[in-house]
Amino acid sequence: MGRAVAPGEPLWLDEDRAWALALAEVERDSCPDCGHPWSEASAPESEFQYDVTLLRCHACAAGARETAAFQKGNGAPEGLHVSITRRG
Repeated sequence: MGRAVAPGEPLWLDEDRAWALALAEVERDSCPDCGHPWSEASAPESEFQYDVTLLRCHACAAGARETAAFQKGNGAPEGLHVSITRRG
C-alpha cells in the first residue's frame, strides 16, 4: 500500500504528517505494559475501573521454571501474564 513518489514530489504529504503525528500522540499516551492510555488509566477516577484476567503462557512458564531452577531452585509464579480489559 502507499503511493509511488515521483521525482520532485514530496515524500510526505500533509495527510501523511497528520497520521504520523496522531500515531506519535497515541504512543506517547500509552502505558508500555498494558497499552491503555496513560491519561485514562492513571486518572484517580479510573481506579477499580478495570477487570483483570491472569493468563499463564505455558511456554514462558516452562522457560522461567528452567531459568529459576538454574539460578536458585524452583518457583511457581514465573511466566504469569496479565491481560487487562477496560470495563465498558
